Amino acid sequence: MTDISMNKSAPVAKGRQIPDRLTSGWKRGLKSWEALLLVVAVAIFIFNSFASPYFLDPWSLSDASFNFTEKAMIAFAMALLIIAGDIDLSVASIMALVSTVMGVAMGLGASTPVLVFLGLGTGLLCGAFNGVLVAGMGLPSIVVTIGTMSLFRGISYIVLGDGAFTGYPADFAFFGQGYVWWVITFELVLFALFAVLFGLLLHGTSFGRMVYAIGNNATAARFSGIRVNRVRFILFLLTGVMSAIAAICLTSRLGSTRPSIAQGFELEVVTMVVLGGVSILGGSGSIPGVVLAALIMGLLTFGLGLLNVPGIVMSIIIGALLIGVIALPRLWKMVRR
Repeated sequence: MTDISMNKSAPVAKGRQIPDRLTSGWKRGLKSWEALLLVVAVAIFIFNSFASPYFLDPWSLSDASFNFTEKAMIAFAMALLIIAGDIDLSVASIMALVSTVMGVAMGLGASTPVLVFLGLGTGLLCGAFNGVLVAGMGLPSIVVTIGTMSLFRGISYIVLGDGAFTGYPADFAFFGQGYVWWVITFELVLFALFAVLFGLLLHGTSFGRMVYAIGNNATAARFSGIRVNRVRFILFLLTGVMSAIAAICLTSRLGSTRPSIAQGFELEVVTMVVLGGVSILGGSGSIPGVVLAALIMGLLTFGLGLLNVPGIVMSIIIGALLIGVIALPRLWKMVRR
């Protein structure tokens, strides 16, 4: 009884308050990398609207979506792969090989559904090949995918040489040139759909939590019961399939297949992912960040195009952007120290 009375009479600590979860969430959101990306995207949009009188035209904005949708679809899968601690530098070469296979099939008289099926199957096989070498044999992903980057595109050059496949079926053009409603393209709808699906997969499922766990500590994840190699293999499959979907859209939009198709896409895809806040070392990142990064790069390249900036200058800007985003966190830590 004495203890109880003493506890009742004990003074309550002053100044202690229950934290407002909603307010804390807003504060965290305002300080997040995604909030900064949103500000940058709005700033680029405003700058482009003043820089060119054609930018705010609805059809011009619709055309701007082609600058990022195909690359962003690959970036969603690449984001999961990098979060898990791996990388795939062969995505652009997978696109070239997928387009080449579809071109060969088209020359043999294949219909549009057959072309799509063969394209998806080729991307799946390429992703499985990378997955077996990395997850199955334990080889470093960066070394393997540099090798397959040359292998897949080399096959395209052997098949095509300096030539090109043209004359795709008329209904095949819908994937890259079709409009769902007014200025809303089919590619933009696909981009939004995959953004939602990959967002749910990464942030709302146990599979997504396993991806984060593997990226933070693969050994600990393995001891906790996660089948690390199987998850990594699935991620390479996803990357291959998304590369195939992007290849179908790009081939449809261009209406032709060349061995140099999608050259340099891997740089822009990785830049999107890293700019979106995904750590190149793995273990952290988000799909909303990748979406905002894709919008930023699309608006940036489209605005520079309206200003007649040469393509080589755009490549320099993208390369500098990638280096800057990777170096910025380390520079910030050095400044704070």
